[in-house]
Amino acid sequence: MPVNLHDWLPPEGVNLLLVLFLSFLIGLEREERKAETGQYVFGGVRTFPLIGLIGYTVAYLSGADTVPLAIGFAVVGGFLLLSFRHKLDSGGYAGITTEMSGLATYLVGALVYYDHLWFATTLSVASMLLLEFKAGLEGLTKRIAPDDILTFTKFLVLTAVILPVLPNQDFSEFRINPYKTWLVVAAVSTVSYGSYVLQRLTKAQGGVLLASLLGGAYSSTVTTLVLARRAAREGEPHLFSGGILIASGMMYLRLAALLALFNLALMRKLAPAFVVLGLLAIGAGWLWSRRSDPAARAARRESEPRNPLELRAAFSFALLFLAMLVATHLAVVHLGDAGVYTLAAIMGVTDVDPFIMGITQAAGNLTPLDVGAASILIAAASNNIVKGIYAYSVARGAAGVQSLALLAALALLGLASLLV
Repeated sequence: MPVNLHDWLPPEGVNLLLVLFLSFLIGLEREERKAETGQYVFGGVRTFPLIGLIGYTVAYLSGADTVPLAIGFAVVGGFLLLSFRHKLDSGGYAGITTEMSGLATYLVGALVYYDHLWFATTLSVASMLLLEFKAGLEGLTKRIAPDDILTFTKFLVLTAVILPVLPNQDFSEFRINPYKTWLVVAAVSTVSYGSYVLQRLTKAQGGVLLASLLGGAYSSTVTTLVLARRAAREGEPHLFSGGILIASGMMYLRLAALLALFNLALMRKLAPAFVVLGLLAIGAGWLWSRRSDPAARAARRESEPRNPLELRAAFSFALLFLAMLVATHLAVVHLGDAGVYTLAAIMGVTDVDPFIMGITQAAGNLTPLDVGAASILIAAASNNIVKGIYAYSVARGAAGVQSLALLAALALLGLASLLV
């Protein structure tokens, strides 16, 4: 028969045991740190449980009145301030982490009294992890560049600051929705940022093929230009043309993921073609890159991934997306299906993401799903042709010819899927 503590102790007794246990764990970690450093460190396995008990007792005596609890917090903070002053006077390292953990322990006791048990346990565990992983966390400052922190901050601005405050309603006959517009920007930025982070983590590792996979998830056009420039300098046409084909294969998989987020019905129509085209291009690119080249040598990662989260680029994407919404609406109303297909072919010359994201909003409402799916396949095929021309112009020689031929074949396969 299981033992229930509530059968042996009153509720306050169980709470006191929990406070003692949680605060003892924090104090145990501080006691170990004191033994390691051999220097003065405030508190240990006795002091921290006492602070937790003080927090619980003050909360018990205060009841619903939080003023005495705040006064108790200030008193404990005063003692901790004296400890920190002693550190300063001793002339050694004067970190304030232990004193802050003491204040957290006081709050743990109060939280347990008010029955916020999950919060109290989480606060204790988080405090212990932060204290225990001191060396690893401080080492991050050496491994993470300031630019990476700024990039992550921009990512939070795009997704967590701007998006929630935008109105989620349609305006004008073009059904412009500010929230959905910025949601598209946030989704594309998230995919690009994820690829950017992976490229940074695998810096100078994995060679050309890994760079092609990750770069294709970020921007197949940019990756094509980077690899074409390297092919012009280094030769090895099979390696770099195969990498360019892999990047375009990743484009199809990235587009399938974005379609799944914004138009599930459209994704279901295009998923078979996109998955087959993506995997076929990646597999064929890998096999092509394995072909030997005269005077081949090991190719390493050279290019630094560009920051995909420039705020100016995000606003430009949003404006281009809105322009595509309006252009698609006008093409459907005044030119019919042929106008949408023509617009798709033209947009392949530039970044196809704004056009394709615009189609996700129009397909099933303004245009039939079949027309939307066909226009996306046309835009992707057109973009592959343009990338092949870019590679041919930049790489020149065998690498340029092979890249153009491979991307043209991929474009034809994409158009052939329209007949299925």
